[in-house]
Amino acid sequence: MIVVTGATGNVGRTLVRTLVEAGERVTAVSRGVPAEGTHPDVRHVRADLTQPGSLRPAFDGATALFLLTSGDFTAHGGNGTVLGEVLDLARAGGVERVVLLSSQGVGTGRHNPELEEAVTRSGLEWTVLRPGGFASNSYAWAGTVRGRRMAAAPFADVALPVIDPDDIAGVAAAALLEAGHGGRTYVLTGPAAVTPRQQVAAIGDAVGEPVRFVELSRDEARAGMTAFMPEVIADATLAILGSPTADEQRVSPDVERVLGRTAGSFADWAARNAAAFE
Repeated sequence: MIVVTGATGNVGRTLVRTLVEAGERVTAVSRGVPAEGTHPDVRHVRADLTQPGSLRPAFDGATALFLLTSGDFTAHGGNGTVLGEVLDLARAGGVERVVLLSSQGVGTGRHNPELEEAVTRSGLEWTVLRPGGFASNSYAWAGTVRGRRMAAAPFADVALPVIDPDDIAGVAAAALLEAGHGGRTYVLTGPAAVTPRQQVAAIGDAVGEPVRFVELSRDEARAGMTAFMPEVIADATLAILGSPTADEQRVSPDVERVLGRTAGSFADWAARNAAAFE
């Protein structure tokens, strides 16, 4: 049995499906109501990482765990100590292997390493995934693209190699199912750096109509972001978007190393998800 936290998110949904297709039994954990549709090999448990005891039923009989800790986890009191309690419960329930979805910002010094440290000292076989920005962050533009064929973002011409969440799920599945990934940290990026302006153009190509790009100031972008994420996360994100380091702009080979294929491009992601913007 493999436990997937954040099972209704952009990575979790694909990971659950991938594991089921591989013949695994899965416990899908989320704070809210499970996504539509069920599968006989998927058990759903409602739980919250900030309340470790709520996860106890999910770990019964489990052998592996995928851990997703969102910005909300940090904002609502989640830290290395809390995550350590989660991992203790997981080990007591039979979990032997854990895959943590972390952030590239830990490696570049932008984000606090305490969650990774909780995993690496847990006594479990561990793998850490450090993705850069998600291609799916572009869903934030879906409303204005649908309504006005317009998208607004700061730092129009700063390029970053954003990653397709399906590729993150693919690497996570490999780390959960295969030997040889224990003790490894993978940096996950797309195959090329793309600017916000180029991303919007790719969405226009996907929907078959031009989409106008509007550049926001940093303050305008921050005001919008802090409406739905903690200030500390918004500021760290804006620092990466506006002034990325060379490491944050570098394309990593780790997706190809693990999956044996090139990471998907932003244009591929946009074409596959065009319905969200039409």
